[in-house]
Amino acid sequence: MKKYLNTNFPHLTVMKRILVPTDFSQHAEYALKVAAQIAKKNNGEIFLLHMLELPHEGNDAQVHGHEIPEIMYFKKRAEEKLDEVTNASYLDGLEVSEIIKLESAFSGIIDVSKKNNIDLIVMGSHGANGFKEMIIGSNTEKVVRTSDIPVLVIKKETGEFNVNKFVFASDFSDEVTKTFENAVEFTNKFGAHLHLVSINTPNNFKSTAVAEKIMNDFVSKFQINNFSTHIYNDVNVEKGILNFANSIDADLIGMSTHGRKGLAHFFNGSISEDLVNHSVRPVVTFKI
Repeated sequence: MKKYLNTNFPHLTVMKRILVPTDFSQHAEYALKVAAQIAKKNNGEIFLLHMLELPHEGNDAQVHGHEIPEIMYFKKRAEEKLDEVTNASYLDGLEVSEIIKLESAFSGIIDVSKKNNIDLIVMGSHGANGFKEMIIGSNTEKVVRTSDIPVLVIKKETGEFNVNKFVFASDFSDEVTKTFENAVEFTNKFGAHLHLVSINTPNNFKSTAVAEKIMNDFVSKFQINNFSTHIYNDVNVEKGILNFANSIDADLIGMSTHGRKGLAHFFNGSISEDLVNHSVRPVVTFKI
């Protein structure tokens, strides 16, 4: 079922200030290249962040105001590498701020995003699997779980980052309302077609009539330029989202995240974090 609603959207300020954490890896460069394209299209700027994680004794020395030679050496090397990165041709014409923080990567990224009024975080990730994924996770997962602003995760070299088909998967409950507004802004900023999908699973099955009514009632509250609704059956929600995205060759997958912590997160897991780990396509998350 396709609907086309021609409405005039106000100027959107989202994606003006973009934070890109980097560890100088290839995946971080993939993310920076995408961030550069988004910034150029939105007259935005980039904040390039490197987290210098040091041993506890190093942090203690810094806290007491005594920079030991080892800290000074690593900071100098980080500054040199940041300078090399910012001289890349794909950043020409952009305002790029370099930031080095002596802090754990996860907490530092969140802290910098708040202090600099960041609109969007773009991160590279190679994913994690098996025991490491369950016990350790990745900094990207932690940021996805806790960030109050949208997080765009890039898994591979994308070339030209065009979003023509944007899949937004949801249960379309009332609690998703705010994040859906963000998703609509994101969609219209890219001029994309928004594919809204409800995943039907054996453990949470809804008839087509019921699922369609839930989606139509939800969507009727919003003004959307270009969208379609879909119901997709699969063994679980994550597989359903990935398989549906593959079936239409989506450019981007969007999800809401609850930001669960502690035992609630361990036992319940997070579909958004699983997608970040397992999808080869870009994923953007919006905090509920």
